[in-house]
Amino acid sequence: MKLQFTLDEIKQAAHTFWKGVADKKVFAFQGSMGAGKTTFIHALCDVKGVKDVVGSPTFSIINEYAFSEDGQVKKIFHIDLYRLKDEEEAVRAGVEDCLYSDHICFVEWPEKTPALFPADTVQIFIETTGSETRRLTIKDK
Repeated sequence: MKLQFTLDEIKQAAHTFWKGVADKKVFAFQGSMGAGKTTFIHALCDVKGVKDVVGSPTFSIINEYAFSEDGQVKKIFHIDLYRLKDEEEAVRAGVEDCLYSDHICFVEWPEKTPALFPADTVQIFIETTGSETRRLTIKDK
């Protein structure tokens, strides 16, 4: 699936995203610095009804958000691997626990620890296509 959108269209793109990957849990976001990974993850959280402050986990490594769905409180883990040196450091930080928790996980900079991811991880590539537009390419195994 491919999605192209502007910032004004990002919420609609997030709705479309959720329809296309409804039963998936782990999402690996790849793209250059400033491509819009965190901004799109923020829109995905908004669509799910997250009330927590959604921000970049660059320094905390893992942010946890809550949302309600079908009368149950569920979790989203937002993980940023940019500052990590290796897989061992990611494991010590609790990344692996999140990835196999059965909660939704959004991971930025997944190329830092590729061996940690479940086989059914959805690969998402975000790129700048203009000063105001982004394109998402979603590869679901």
